[in-house]
Amino acid sequence: MKEMDNTSLTENDLPSPNADWSIINQFALSFNGYDYWGSFEKCAEIGNASAETFGKKKALPKSLTGLRTSLFFEQRRWHHFGEEPDKQTMIYIHALVEAIREKVRNQEHD
Repeated sequence: MKEMDNTSLTENDLPSPNADWSIINQFALSFNGYDYWGSFEKCAEIGNASAETFGKKKALPKSLTGLRTSLFFEQRRWHHFGEEPDKQTMIYIHALVEAIREKVRNQEHD
């Protein structure tokens, strides 16, 4: 999938609920968090904080950009590991996708 900015993203671009990793993996790459934030470090800071907060409080980033950054970073993390995400991480990843869907549906492009 090619990169897409927030304003051009539609619900049809999103993986279906409960999509498997191979589909979500491709969608995650439609946003490049490294380029958007200007560095690996800033993207990692956002992605790691999001995963930690979800693990502790089941809360997700409030903005579409924060959600897409977090999903992108999980894709990069698991690509680096060389394996598919574990079951617990897939719960988080599906939550990110569904929160992205809600933002897109409501045309919240921030």
